[in-house]
Amino acid sequence: MTNTGGKVVANLRQKFVSQNAIRWFPGHMTKGLKQMQQRLKHVDCILEVHDARIPISGRYADFSRTLTGLKPHIFVLSKKDLADRKYSKSIVSTLNREGLSNIIFTNLKDEQCKNMKKILPLAKKLISNSSRYNRAQEESYCMMVIGVPNVGKSSLINRLRSNHLNMARATHVGAEPGITRSVLTRIKISEDPTVFLFDTPGILAPSIKDIHTGFKLALVGCLQDHVVGSYMLADYLLFWLNKNGRFEYVEELGLPEPNDNVSYVLTYIAAKLKKIIKIKTIDKQVQVVPDLQFAADYFVSLFRKGKLGSYCLDMDLIEKSDCDVRLG
Repeated sequence: MTNTGGKVVANLRQKFVSQNAIRWFPGHMTKGLKQMQQRLKHVDCILEVHDARIPISGRYADFSRTLTGLKPHIFVLSKKDLADRKYSKSIVSTLNREGLSNIIFTNLKDEQCKNMKKILPLAKKLISNSSRYNRAQEESYCMMVIGVPNVGKSSLINRLRSNHLNMARATHVGAEPGITRSVLTRIKISEDPTVFLFDTPGILAPSIKDIHTGFKLALVGCLQDHVVGSYMLADYLLFWLNKNGRFEYVEELGLPEPNDNVSYVLTYIAAKLKKIIKIKTIDKQVQVVPDLQFAADYFVSLFRKGKLGSYCLDMDLIEKSDCDVRLG
């Protein structure tokens, strides 16, 4: 039983059941990863971008084996404006224990983001203190931006280019994951010294067997919605919010109280927004029903825009990790 605003809410789910692993690994990802490995000899530093709302989940494990373990590395957590900042120190501690350092939280939409201005000086410092091997005689620096889809890699390049060259964006930005399909030519983002960046396609694991990781990736937009399905995605969001005592959605939607039935919640949304569709029954009669597809997309969009609050979807992983350290 859960207490919210003086009301006791019973029978909220504690587990989410889904039978299938999530698979989404388009051919361009395989091609892109090979291109990234081939370009690695021309790179001095890796900028890895990840969504601050899922700082632990979804990171492609092979990055550390094939890319990030070989070069100086900066871990950029984007969309900090949508993330729950009270977990920031715990996130850094957890990532440190996983061997990641040089962690920077950013808001790529904010032209005045102070942490954005720290990235290039830090990169220059790391490169200067590293063995550049075959690039030791090169006066210019070159970095590669990597990460899972739709975390802001192209936005990062454009922001760096704007900050340090005062120039317009150089690479396309889109709301759908998978916009960048291949490793592009070098993009200049700074002079004195000259610094170039490679943009790269988002890379995911071929199969995401942990359903929670898959749904978290989908909720923040790293997977295309159709891979999971809007209805299932809305159901998982409702489950997660209720399980973690985050009932802001009740007030935002105008519900009388928390509810664990996604069909009820989506029907309520559709009715409130007067969204209906007409369907034909088996006997060819026209029936008017609530547009649950629209309602599901609307509910998820509220989360993505921060209308339901700021979140760390990995707080259970972070808390468990901290507990392990205390006990160990």
